[in-house]
Amino acid sequence: MKGFLEDANYSIGLLDEGATLADVIDNCIYEHTHTGKKAFYVGDLGKLVRNNIQWQNVMAPIKPFYPVKCNSTPGVLEILGTLGVGFACSSKSEMALVQDLGISPENIIYTNPCKQASQIKYAAKAGINIMTCDNDIELKKISRNHPNAKLLLHIATEDITAGEEMNMKFGTTLKNCRHLMECAKELGVQIVGVKFHVSGTCKDLQTYIHAISDARCVFDMAEEFGFKMNMLDIGGGFTGSELQLEEVNHVIRPLLDVYFPKESGVNVIAEPGCYYVSSAFTLAVNIIAKKTVEYDKFLPSGVEQTRNDDEPVFTYYINDGVYGSFASKLSEKLKTIPEVHKKYKEDEPLFASSLWGPSCDELDQIVENCLLPELSVGDWLIFDNMGSGTLGEQSTFNDYQRPLIYYMMSFSDWDEMQDAGIASDTLMKNFFFVPSCIQLSPEDRFSTAA
Repeated sequence: MKGFLEDANYSIGLLDEGATLADVIDNCIYEHTHTGKKAFYVGDLGKLVRNNIQWQNVMAPIKPFYPVKCNSTPGVLEILGTLGVGFACSSKSEMALVQDLGISPENIIYTNPCKQASQIKYAAKAGINIMTCDNDIELKKISRNHPNAKLLLHIATEDITAGEEMNMKFGTTLKNCRHLMECAKELGVQIVGVKFHVSGTCKDLQTYIHAISDARCVFDMAEEFGFKMNMLDIGGGFTGSELQLEEVNHVIRPLLDVYFPKESGVNVIAEPGCYYVSSAFTLAVNIIAKKTVEYDKFLPSGVEQTRNDDEPVFTYYINDGVYGSFASKLSEKLKTIPEVHKKYKEDEPLFASSLWGPSCDELDQIVENCLLPELSVGDWLIFDNMGSGTLGEQSTFNDYQRPLIYYMMSFSDWDEMQDAGIASDTLMKNFFFVPSCIQLSPEDRFSTAA
């Protein structure tokens, strides 16, 4: 069975008409139940194709540069590279990954705000010239290690969300941009554009208006210093929702037409990461242990007890956690809820439950409180929208092993790629195909042929 990540060797199962990802998940669970209950992903690479078409329909001519740290699995990178998407890299290993796909240096930008000198030298040697900068110390470091660097000044945005203060962690002020340009002029470093980033959690789309206006000010400032600016990076923050994409486009398009019209020669790019991959991956995990706890001890601190009945409360432990696929849970709320794989009756009682990872660490809590039917050790849970921030560098905590990955694509999505003018023989050199995978017997469904 080779439908999983193993160095660069992986297969893509082509789904016949009528076959669904749910069928694939059922098949994988059937096989894992008999061979060893490991957590696994099912990745719909066709979703990347559809999302790219949607991007072109709504956001063109803004070119997407995919942040590799969002999901660096080879199936994702190769499909996106084939689609003509650029790549935003934050480390030497990420730059090397996309270079191995044959991506030209012009389609790679180095976006880490705090770069190691050795990695700047690596970028210089590889011909990766475009990188971001937001302070004079970083600017001097770049000038020493990459004489041909072309900088995007990373400016801060007033990204204010309910209950949060202004986030100025990365990005410089308009006032400091003048100082950075003076330094760049003295050091002989090229400044070619501006970058900003609006968080996907930002509810006020007016933030884009302020950011684009600030970027225009920086462009005007650059003319005073003789810099020829030709690039604007509007960052990421795209959630994957078509509605959100259209809302952002509705806000930014009039300003871009006024401040950065086509005749200005400014190339506008963006860094959609979650947009491409979040909904493309589903994670299946297995329950490895179970406890019954008292209701008052189950409640989060500060929450008043509202019932006094004798219903049990369950704590379940699963074979993946925050030191693995749920790493983003350490810094943000989980944006997906578990679905029980086994069938249960509509009138079956639901019980207060919590989900924990396998590390026995107090931080390894996946879901604090949810309602589930009573489950048993060995049952499976399904998490949707798990493609973003979960499939990057592998953790070594507690001998964690990354779940297997099964890549799938429908024939209609494959046809869409061919209709878009993407040469199928390029993919054929790197992909194995599994035709009619749902119609084969269970033991043969994921066998591959070279």
